[in-house]
Amino acid sequence: MRVGVLTGGGDAPGLNAAIRAIARKALADGGEVVGIHNGWAGLVEELDMRMIDPHQVSGILAVGGTILGTSRVNPLSSEQSMQAVVANFEAAGLDALITLGGDDTLSVAAALADRGLAVVGVPKTVDNDLQVTEYCVGFDTSVSIVTEALDRLHTTAAAHHRVMVVEVMGRDTGWVALMGGLAGGADMIVIPEFAIQLDEIVQHLQSRRARGRDFSIVVVAEGATVGGLPSVDDQAGARDAFGHLLLSRRGVGPQLAEQIEAATGFESRVTVLGYTQRGGAPTAYDRIWATRVGAAAYDLIREGRFGVIPVKRGDGIAVATLAEVAAGQRRVPQDLYELARVFY
Repeated sequence: MRVGVLTGGGDAPGLNAAIRAIARKALADGGEVVGIHNGWAGLVEELDMRMIDPHQVSGILAVGGTILGTSRVNPLSSEQSMQAVVANFEAAGLDALITLGGDDTLSVAAALADRGLAVVGVPKTVDNDLQVTEYCVGFDTSVSIVTEALDRLHTTAAAHHRVMVVEVMGRDTGWVALMGGLAGGADMIVIPEFAIQLDEIVQHLQSRRARGRDFSIVVVAEGATVGGLPSVDDQAGARDAFGHLLLSRRGVGPQLAEQIEAATGFESRVTVLGYTQRGGAPTAYDRIWATRVGAAAYDLIREGRFGVIPVKRGDGIAVATLAEVAAGQRRVPQDLYELARVFY
């Protein structure tokens, strides 16, 4: 059996661990593994692939990024692109394709499954916002990085009696901000799921100062909207292939810090963690779960089950359809948000 593997969308710690698991399982089974370079670009444009042997996956368990490269190329942008994927799938002699990605990558996989291609997914996104699964590869590492950053920022914020605004990843959901902020002792967390006004933030920081708390840490998800903050959504207008605004140019963190200082007079600084949240070695948790879902993806192919994806349920692996995972996003629930507010 010849199995193709590709990684799409943003890179995430643990991708290489999943690739390693898929390859080890397939090669031990007497199969062949074909690495597709640079996500969907390797199947939309000129076929870009290489055979993967045991040597190529040796030593990559602890390595961040992805040895296959990635991109945000979107085959759903045209019928011609979708036909190119199907043609290159056949030209590569693939019996099945495993796609490691988030909602965008998996929405393409779901569409290909509807066309009859033998496709299986693996849930990967540092935002941790895929439906059905309780966990996505890359999330634990990202939260750990945010937590460490907050631990470090507490001391400098205290020394200078400042408000520190920390912008973290989270386009439509606030899982990284909420969990990282909760673990790192943030004094306020702003996420896309729950509306908040600039005045509320200002009043909270003033109240803390009145109680003798002369510094504060505010964590804000990059996609959060703060009422009363000057709109930045159309400031750059640049969007990726899937139509998402490029949040690196949105600047909600810097604007929030500027408005806080203007409204309170408290010296305020901003730290945008950016790509540090998805870089570097994966945590042990990410390595383990990437290995488990990667191995499970190959098992599904061996069983002839396509158009599906292994997902985390409790301490075990369950199976969902790609269509279910691509149908929407898993958002931070009210009770978890309220728990974080207890520590403000």
